[in-house]
Amino acid sequence: MKRNIYFIASLLIYSFSLCWAQNENPDIKEDFKPSSLNQPGQEYPKVNSQGYARFRIAAPEAKSVKVTLGGREGTMLTKSDDGAWTGTTLEPLDEGFHYYHLIVDGGIFNDPGTLNFYGSVRWESGIEVPAFDQDFYALKDVPHGRVQQVLFPSKSTNTIRRAFVYTPPDYDKDQTKRYPVLYLQHGWGEDETAWGNQGHANLIMDNLIAEGKAKPFIIVMTYGMTNEIRFGGLKDFDIKPFQMVLIEELIPYIDNNFRTIPDQPHRAMAGLSMGSMETKMITLANVDMFSYIGLFSGASISLDDVSKTSGFKEKVKMVFVSYGSKEYEWIAKRGREFTGGDPSENVESLKKAGINSILYVSPGTAHEFLTWRRSLREFAMLLF
Repeated sequence: MKRNIYFIASLLIYSFSLCWAQNENPDIKEDFKPSSLNQPGQEYPKVNSQGYARFRIAAPEAKSVKVTLGGREGTMLTKSDDGAWTGTTLEPLDEGFHYYHLIVDGGIFNDPGTLNFYGSVRWESGIEVPAFDQDFYALKDVPHGRVQQVLFPSKSTNTIRRAFVYTPPDYDKDQTKRYPVLYLQHGWGEDETAWGNQGHANLIMDNLIAEGKAKPFIIVMTYGMTNEIRFGGLKDFDIKPFQMVLIEELIPYIDNNFRTIPDQPHRAMAGLSMGSMETKMITLANVDMFSYIGLFSGASISLDDVSKTSGFKEKVKMVFVSYGSKEYEWIAKRGREFTGGDPSENVESLKKAGINSILYVSPGTAHEFLTWRRSLREFAMLLF
């Protein structure tokens, strides 16, 4: 299992390894528009139709300004006569959401032009590159569910903990109807706000339900207790404290306070990156609790895992494994030892053993939120 955690760390390093610099490329189209994540009334950052990002930072007394998009060198900005610093990425960004921050004279700051999102164990600036298939997570004129914060007691941690709960659009209309539940986990460096803010989980579900492509179900998102382990120390991560919180405290709270169908056939768990590793560990140890398993950009479940887990074949209805195409290419070249084998081979082995197992690869994406938005969409359509 420690190899799998090393794999998560390797994926993070891989996906953060792209670098950008100041750009004067004549082939860049000058059709830049403000990012959809900008603060109200703010023109920058901007994104063009090719996926290039352009920044403008007012810092007249600064000696140097750089934008880092989760990477190493970043985009070096140039000071103009009015004291503002501007620059354009050297290469287009992948479609979808990206974290970034500014480095001004060696200090780390957020871009005042855009909204903030919790990632990399801090509130980061965010930028959105429009995706060709963004319609599936767009805000539309359809019935909308509700996302509410709940605070639940945790004796094991001696704290009051937080979760966000999505209830589908018809939840408040029929007080007798009960619903299945998906427990959905964030990645390392993120928290329980990630799937709602960066992931648009509620909008994905609203749109799928409106189109009749997914059955209505409740989604519960809570903090996975991952960030106490700093990057580089993930090999020391212990699943037991969070497993206790989830199994012994949160699930009973949700079943007692929401109209759930409180049984194994109507309960699922999924997660992205480090959250997928948590999902694998917890579901293999608790097949009496979960019938659907979703592993987004983490490891996969092998036939050996199944043989070591009593009752898996009889009780688990589906194993869903997904990656972005760019990270999947990396796995094929040098990451198999960390994933517990080739994911496609693991999926096929489970199929041959009579287990419903599915592999989904997101086109043109890496270890990033568009991969996970698409993964949630595909997974949700297969649930319950």
